[in-house]
Amino acid sequence: MLVLEPCDPRRLLKTNYMATIYDVSVMAGVSLATVSRVMNNNTKVSDKTKQKVLDAMASLGYRPNTIAQSLASNCSNSVGVLVSQLDGPYYGPMMTEIETALRSANKHVIIAAGHSDEKQEKEGVEFLLSRGCDALILDVEAVSDEYLVQLSQASTPVVFINRYIESIKDHCIYLENELGGYMATKYILSLGHKDVAYISGPLYKLDARDRLKGHKRALQEHQIPFDPALCFEGNFREFGGSDAMEYLLSQNKQITAVVCASDQMASGAISVCLERGLRVPDDISFMGYDNIPFPQYISPKLSTVNNPIHEMGKMAALWVLQQVYNDKAVSVESSFTPELFVRDSAKAIN
Repeated sequence: MLVLEPCDPRRLLKTNYMATIYDVSVMAGVSLATVSRVMNNNTKVSDKTKQKVLDAMASLGYRPNTIAQSLASNCSNSVGVLVSQLDGPYYGPMMTEIETALRSANKHVIIAAGHSDEKQEKEGVEFLLSRGCDALILDVEAVSDEYLVQLSQASTPVVFINRYIESIKDHCIYLENELGGYMATKYILSLGHKDVAYISGPLYKLDARDRLKGHKRALQEHQIPFDPALCFEGNFREFGGSDAMEYLLSQNKQITAVVCASDQMASGAISVCLERGLRVPDDISFMGYDNIPFPQYISPKLSTVNNPIHEMGKMAALWVLQQVYNDKAVSVESSFTPELFVRDSAKAIN
């Protein structure tokens, strides 16, 4: 009778053969189930056994076939993340928190950028869906509410950062931006300023519109009319703030304070004032929005409204862990209240 002996996996090293999970189990002297537990970081495997399996995998050059695993389990252990841009001080902390929270649960992220363009945002969503992601975390600005409602009803779970849609509010992680805009201007007005200019973000973005709405509410409460000539639509970036300040100064109107819809725009606007010989806050006061790190270290330190984007990123990741991977131990907070940070860039008017 012909007896077939098990193949010695070490022979595979001399060929182009792709090692399998069975080869790993033979070399390590453990069961297939044990190898699977090690691959899934199951804590029921002893450190000694785990090391034997890892050594066998390294010797054989074994790499798990994640595509096959996802087809078998209907789970890819990957989450798609779409943001507006990859640079700057705003999105970095958000993506870091998302990746950290998911990595701690042995999940991985696939990142795409939408560049605040409707076509590119939709292409980014389709790309992430095509990669078999278990869920999507989206920070999108150009696509419509209707598109997002429809997307939320599809088979792939989705959560939105910095976007609020009433009909799918359970999928939204958001900041109360209207309140933040109100708080920023109300503080400036409390210092006695009445000639207040405003630098908004791009008004096709909901958060920019909400912050401007809050600014107008504060003015109305103090019975100060909104002057369109003292409002400039910027782009949330430094050069948008500098362009805005050049425009505002060209209006030849009395301005004692400027409220900016982002810290980056405030930094650009302040630089123009300093170049013109204006002292901050002695000649003109400034208020920012976002509380990103670097304005805390310039002189004068920037007063601002805190926008906890890193926490919102973390909550979006926890939402996925809870809703998609059934982690009932996590707690998700969906709504964030802005907080005022008073520093040195604004002072009471004489």
